[in-house]
Amino acid sequence: MIPVIGMLAFASMAATRICDPMLVNLAQAFGVDLAQAARVVSWYAVAYGVFQLLYGPLGDRAGKLRVVAGAGVVCASLSLLTALAPTYWTLVLARTLMGAAAAGIIPLSMAWIGDHVPYEHRQEALAKLLSTSVFGMMLGQWFGGFAAEILSWRMAFYVLCAAFLLGSLFLCLNARSFMTPPPATKAAGFTQYVKTLAELLRIPRVRWVLAVTLAEGALVYGAFSFTPSLLVDKFGMSVSAAGATMVLYGVGGLIYSPFARRWLALLGERGLALTGGSLITLALLLLGWTSTPWVGATACLMGGLGFYMLHNTLQTQATQMAPAWRGTAVTLFACILFLGQSLGVSLVAMNIGRFTLGAMFWVCAVGTMVLAWQVSRGVRTRASGP
Repeated sequence: MIPVIGMLAFASMAATRICDPMLVNLAQAFGVDLAQAARVVSWYAVAYGVFQLLYGPLGDRAGKLRVVAGAGVVCASLSLLTALAPTYWTLVLARTLMGAAAAGIIPLSMAWIGDHVPYEHRQEALAKLLSTSVFGMMLGQWFGGFAAEILSWRMAFYVLCAAFLLGSLFLCLNARSFMTPPPATKAAGFTQYVKTLAELLRIPRVRWVLAVTLAEGALVYGAFSFTPSLLVDKFGMSVSAAGATMVLYGVGGLIYSPFARRWLALLGERGLALTGGSLITLALLLLGWTSTPWVGATACLMGGLGFYMLHNTLQTQATQMAPAWRGTAVTLFACILFLGQSLGVSLVAMNIGRFTLGAMFWVCAVGTMVLAWQVSRGVRTRASGP
């Protein structure tokens, strides 16, 4: 089932990252500055994060894969609206609504894996889903830059619309037997959901996972969302070349994903977190320090490998932090991640006129190293309890 689910995960991640390399073009097309153009990223992330709180109970009640398929259809409609946006605020609204719809895809897919895959195989299964997401991110970042410079930024969203439609259709045709919700979950209502959230937040383990996830989103996504702009401004690359260079970030993820089991056996979960954070830190320092294109490209590759080491470790922790409420817990994890991303992007955007992007990358680098150390100390393996 993972390749089937992965088709919509692919489209969802492409939608999440497709605007990164076209921020400069969007600013020019609508007559706004870069900080205002960045709202198509930060507001998308806010909506994506907040709506996890809706999709958690909805997935538990209506069936996780049923919700995933429906979210894909809505994303297709909103991709079309984005492509046709006549004004800046129409564009921002369409992207915000798309974030709200896309929120029902990857987190519920992760929760479904948590329900059906034993813990000892779960990190490998999540890594397989991650690999399809990485392909989506890679293609989204590359095609976003390519379309903005060679075709039209609007063309990127027409193609994205088709990808969501095909993914939803394929899921409906191939996953009917998995779309019926367990009878016991249908009676859960809003009051029970609020009680579940309250119970989750009373658990120290849940609070720890959410705290480090918020920091990861702010530090890592806050910096890497502006990497294409940095490559254009500081490294002198074209928009399409910057988008193509960011593909190396995804290649780093692909280096990790197929060999997740081997990485885990070699380093352990704690070692994965510390190694991943160290690689991200070095990548951000290089991007902030140098203006040599091949060094920047190497840093993107290094940052991608490091991020997926760190993030896959946190994903696994999230699926096990509250097994009795896994659907709600995992979507809460995704909510916090994307709220952290929005916070990071907003903070960087607010300080663009005050500091250089390179200086802000260095601040994120130091924070990421501290984060990696904290995660490596706090990771809990199956042997040490849920």
